[in-house]
Amino acid sequence: MDCLFCKIISGDVPCEKVYEDENYFAFNDINPQAPFHILVIPKKHIDKISKMNKNDNELVGGLFLAASKICRDKSLSDYRLVINNGAGAGQTVFHIHLHIMGGRDMSWPPG
Repeated sequence: MDCLFCKIISGDVPCEKVYEDENYFAFNDINPQAPFHILVIPKKHIDKISKMNKNDNELVGGLFLAASKICRDKSLSDYRLVINNGAGAGQTVFHIHLHIMGGRDMSWPPG
């Protein structure tokens, strides 16, 4: 598979790992949009949210549980969680991933 995030999970591409368990992997974003910007990814490859099926329900819910644990461990209480679906929404790596951004005031709309 030619997926950057799958290569990160396998160790073929280096990263600054923040968290790992049997189902999820998290690392610092290489182009952070906030002082605290971590990507949380499932180890199972799914291109994007719109490609999920009903069997992926727990997997995607687990992304949010992993993000919550990471934020608690980092003592981050205010943060934004973002999932982009498709190129038009800003998705550049086609492997579901959850952005955790914090460490500064967040404006709305994001920008």
